[in-house]
Amino acid sequence: MSEPALGEEDRRGLEKGVAEFNAGYFFECHDTLEEVWAGIRGPAREFFQGLIQVSVGFYHFGNANRGGALTMLERGLRRLAKYPDQYCSLDLLLLRREVTEWRARIEAGAAFPDDLHRLPKYRLAPNDPDGSGGR
Repeated sequence: MSEPALGEEDRRGLEKGVAEFNAGYFFECHDTLEEVWAGIRGPAREFFQGLIQVSVGFYHFGNANRGGALTMLERGLRRLAKYPDQYCSLDLLLLRREVTEWRARIEAGAAFPDDLHRLPKYRLAPNDPDGSGGR
């Protein structure tokens, strides 16, 4: 699947959403990525929708809505499964693995962690340190 040609504004939006997610601002990440998603056409729309759904899943988890968290994480994982292990500069291989593990923990009754560093992160792919997506 080919990488989308993100404009500067969309790239900044993605980077802002990544920072928000990684800081535990899941609702804000959802809003930021939704703004980017609204302007995206083609195959990358489902990628952004998957990231949004993962964000919403962790928002629900943080608000003790276990059912909503499980549903949204599953939907996000299904969407992200369609993409290569690196897409839009993000390491999807690791993200999918971590979200799958956390989904199983949530299903088993795990509580939202006190330490946000234990939750999955949106990470730039290891071979893309500048975030250029190979461009």
